[in-house]
Amino acid sequence: MTTTNTVQPFSLRSIALPAFGPALLFSIGEGAVLPVIALSARDLGASVAVSALVVTLIGLGSWFFNLPASLITIKFGERWAIVVAGAAGALALLAAGFAPLLAHNGVWLLAAAMTVVGMTVSVFNLARQKYLTEAVPVLYRARALSTLGGVTRIGMFIGPFVGAAVMQFAGISGAYWVGVVGMAAASVLSLTIPDLVLPDDVDGGPKAPEPTLRGVAVSHARVFLTAGTGILLLSALRASRQVVIPLWADHLGLDATHASLIYGLSGAIDMLVFYPAGKLMDRKGRLWVAVPSTIIMGIALFLIPFSAGFVGLLLAGLLIGFGNGIGSGLIMTLGADFSPDKGRGQFLGLWRFISDAGSTGGPVLLSALTAAISLAAGVWATGFLGLAAAAVFAVALPKLKHHRNY
Repeated sequence: MTTTNTVQPFSLRSIALPAFGPALLFSIGEGAVLPVIALSARDLGASVAVSALVVTLIGLGSWFFNLPASLITIKFGERWAIVVAGAAGALALLAAGFAPLLAHNGVWLLAAAMTVVGMTVSVFNLARQKYLTEAVPVLYRARALSTLGGVTRIGMFIGPFVGAAVMQFAGISGAYWVGVVGMAAASVLSLTIPDLVLPDDVDGGPKAPEPTLRGVAVSHARVFLTAGTGILLLSALRASRQVVIPLWADHLGLDATHASLIYGLSGAIDMLVFYPAGKLMDRKGRLWVAVPSTIIMGIALFLIPFSAGFVGLLLAGLLIGFGNGIGSGLIMTLGADFSPDKGRGQFLGLWRFISDAGSTGGPVLLSALTAAISLAAGVWATGFLGLAAAAVFAVALPKLKHHRNY
């Protein structure tokens, strides 16, 4: 294995700025534009359905580009992949900001820009995950990746407020200018990331050829079919819970202000517990977080249809935020644990492809069941995803070998 196996004095503070700074800036930029994409499309003349599709292009671009992203990271290295991803994201958002100047073709430019943003998100996220996996000793891995997940959530939380402030002076395009600055700054700061020095770079001998995506998929099929199923369910649960709270608030007749308050407080709880959760994973093991996190979110979602007003939904929302918060970085940590020394980039690309498939499929399941039966049925089905994920983790994780010393 790489140098991450060596027990050595280490502090997250030593890599905090280059490792976590770009993630914070990039996510602030992304968070600033997410609330206004649909509004921008509507202003450009798109229908409601087309506007919703434009928003989903970020997720679709990220999902389908995960595998190419792994190859890009392997070819150019983690640092340059992060630098270029930030710069490309900034250019895409710059183009989106000027979309209104193209009149009828503006929607097409906005759609293309959001697809490119999704692709850059894929490269940025995979490269930084791979970098921390290699750079941080395994005994600190969960803390590092949980912090990365927490920093990203903080940026996504701050971004809309920064965007809203700038829009007071620059109109809706102001959100895109915030996005441009955030992603460009992330790209510049990423230049300070130190290059990794791995054993293969030191011995001077010829390097073995990189394994193929297909080869890694076949050799790690058991992991993908077991722990990967848990990741798929967890991602679907997380994505669906973001939709459930606003939908049930509307079902109860709450106004947008109350719905936003519940959503915001749930997100605040989510951001407060990421580091203790990572520390627990490092000291006790991944199961101590994987199972409680999914069970708590599942139970909270089961309770939502029983809420009859603001207070009930708020309490359920806070419980969801706590459950999701303690699972911060879990998907990245498990991906790092199971990834091989040779072919890590390919493995993480496949791992993130599975994760993003769940993120895309979860809201689709919720929508289908809501349309076919009722909103309550859709919410309960989402809660079942949490219990199913907990069961998969409880059975699969103890039986699989991975890069962590217990």
